[in-house]
Amino acid sequence: MIKILHLSDIHLGSGFSHGKINPDTGRNSRFDDFVHTLSLCIDRALAEPVDLVLFGGDAFPNATPAPYIQSAFANQFYRLVKANIPTVLLVGNHDQHTHGQGGASLCIYRTLGVPRFVVGDRIATHRLLTRNGPIQVITLPWLTRASLLASPKTEKLSLSEVNHLLLDRLEAILEAEIRRLDPNMPTVLLGHLMVDNARYGAERFLAVGKGFTVPLSFLTRESFDYVALGHVHKHQILCQDPPVVYPGSIERIDFSEEKEEKGFMLVDLAKGQAQLEFCPLSVRDFRTIKVNISTAEDPQAALVKAIKKKPIADAVVRLSYQVRSDQLDPIDNQALHACLSTAHSYSIQPEVVTKISRARLPELGVGSGIDPIEALKTYLDNREDLKDIAPEMIAAAEELLAGNLRQSSPDPQPTQLSLL
Repeated sequence: MIKILHLSDIHLGSGFSHGKINPDTGRNSRFDDFVHTLSLCIDRALAEPVDLVLFGGDAFPNATPAPYIQSAFANQFYRLVKANIPTVLLVGNHDQHTHGQGGASLCIYRTLGVPRFVVGDRIATHRLLTRNGPIQVITLPWLTRASLLASPKTEKLSLSEVNHLLLDRLEAILEAEIRRLDPNMPTVLLGHLMVDNARYGAERFLAVGKGFTVPLSFLTRESFDYVALGHVHKHQILCQDPPVVYPGSIERIDFSEEKEEKGFMLVDLAKGQAQLEFCPLSVRDFRTIKVNISTAEDPQAALVKAIKKKPIADAVVRLSYQVRSDQLDPIDNQALHACLSTAHSYSIQPEVVTKISRARLPELGVGSGIDPIEALKTYLDNREDLKDIAPEMIAAAEELLAGNLRQSSPDPQPTQLSLL
């Protein structure tokens, strides 16, 4: 059996808005988090030791990371070079320059001839010799519609038709690679793509308009013993035979991933056999505290109570609360900062709401009416911020209505406000 470590979506250099400056290093604390988590993955690869490391793409948040970010990534993967562990680095959508044109950030490892490192920036089959035997890996990097959309043949085609055309071409290329496979050698398809039945997160919107979706049936072929995927940040196994697996990202990028478990895959692979283990990583918690204090008698006490109910120590915290405008002044923000001080970082997001009691307005249905003065009084009763000028507003409304009535017919009907 060949032991494989499959990880993906490192995004080293992301999430700085959720960190703070480390005074010892001058770097963002979330950068340190990401480097530490990546080091845990490499630690496990060396401790096993594994025979092969597969990286499913998106090393960085963009194709031009800062030098210190590139250096941190290289330092961790160089540990695999020293251990003589072959590694395949697949190019993801964030690793590519504009629309896949102009190369990718990971191509430097091929240019430098890093021993036993393969960069998957094109559809190709790579035969690798590991400590426990040979294996073949088909690389399928992130593909875009850009080249097809620039073709005169596709000018009058809809986006759906372009997708079908692209899938047809991709299938033909993939079939050609499959025909060249050694049928006796274990085979992995390593792809950075969106599968139609995967549960997506923020990565769908990050790539909108740039890629296309591949049907699961496209990947479930007898020739593949394991399908190692990247791009989707939520860990999931889409199929068991053959295993089609997203390991997910190794760190939380933002609050959309608050409840997702992060980790990587360990796979024992032989021809026709695959034993899978998801290895969770201990990553920094994200906590959302959401509370509505607009009806609370003591809004400050309600906020403090909500904060104390959550384990926030060393977590990235988001406090979101709904409040009436007249409750804002009594809120002691310094006290809130003190309550949140044990968090790694935090944000406070008040949302001012207008409290209108629906129960007070049962007659405001379709086709019904209400006296305009009564409607105004009901509205003002629910607007604490207008209480001081409510009598003047009612008096002015009565004067306006009285003037309208004097100008109407000799036998006017009572004026009604119809709310449709």
